Amino acid sequence: MKRSLFGAALALAAFTMSPALAAKQDFELVNKTGYDISHVYVSPTKSEDWEEDVLGKDVLADGDAWDIDFERGDSTCKWDLKVVYADDDSSAYWRNIDLCKVEKITIRYNRKSDTTSATFD
Repeated sequence: MKRSLFGAALALAAFTMSPALAAKQDFELVNKTGYDISHVYVSPTKSEDWEEDVLGKDVLADGDAWDIDFERGDSTCKWDLKVVYADDDSSAYWRNIDLCKVEKITIRYNRKSDTTSATFD
């Protein structure tokens, strides 16, 4: 009996730590802009507003990354992303990102063209 209880407990522990439990839309946001980011909004493409800032009171410093996690029940794949810079409150956004296929978003700022771009991996 001890052996089967131990085996069941071990199987349960492995199941609860499995990365398969993560929502399929979870992704890592990497800031390579040269500036700190004060707000990050991630909303379903079909939404009328940006909803809540996922950073809360935190700041995503230049060179840092932030894991953005979703509820497991979320089934929408298409999302919009908006970032707001800490120094001047300017922003950049991207629409219709398929977060069911994207695991990492890296954002960069080009001073010469004054544009923010993103790569989706």
